[in-house]
Amino acid sequence: MSTKEKILDAALSLFAENGYDGTSVEQIASVVGIKAPSLYKHYKGKEDILNALIDSAEARYDDMFGSEKNIGNVPQSREEFIQVTMGRIAFTMRDPLIRKTRMFLVQEQFRNERISEVTTRHQLYGIQGMFAKIVKGMMDEGIVVKDDPKLLAVELTAPAVLWIAQADRWPQSEEEMLGNIEKHIRHFCDVYMK
Repeated sequence: MSTKEKILDAALSLFAENGYDGTSVEQIASVVGIKAPSLYKHYKGKEDILNALIDSAEARYDDMFGSEKNIGNVPQSREEFIQVTMGRIAFTMRDPLIRKTRMFLVQEQFRNERISEVTTRHQLYGIQGMFAKIVKGMMDEGIVVKDDPKLLAVELTAPAVLWIAQADRWPQSEEEMLGNIEKHIRHFCDVYMK
C-alpha cells in the first residue's frame, strides 16, 4: 500500500470514528507513521483527503455495485434478478471501504454540504434511479408486470436500506438482515414478476 493509500485508509477510519471535524491532519499523519508536513506532499489538506476518499468510494461503488449510469445487464429471470441484487447488497454490507464510508457519510451528512449531497445521491436517488431502470428493462422484456418503475424501485429499495442501516448499527445482525432482504426481494418478485 502506498503512502497516499495509507493516508486515505487512516483518514477514513478516523473520520468514521471521530467525525470529520474531530479528526486532525496530525492524527492522520500519526496513524500513518509520518509527520504532518510529509502528509502535505500527498494532499493539500484535510478537505483534499475527504474529496479523494469520496471520489475513491464512488468509483469503487459504481464499479462493483452499479449506478443509474451503470446498471449492467438487465436480468432475464426472477432468479437472476435475486442473485444479482443480493450480490450487490452483500457487497454493500461487507466491503470494508464502502461500509466505513457509508457509516462516516451517514454521521456527517448534517454537518457538511458535500457529504450531504453524496449521501443523498447514493442512498436515496442513485439506488432508486438504478433500480427503476432495471425494473423498467425487465418490464420491457415482459418479466415484470407493467407499473410505475420509479414507485416499484422505492418499494424494492427502501426496506433494504433500512436493514443495511440496522446491520451497520449491530454488525452481529448482518446475516439476519441479509435474510430479511432476500425474503423481501423474493416477496417483491412474487408480487410483480410473471
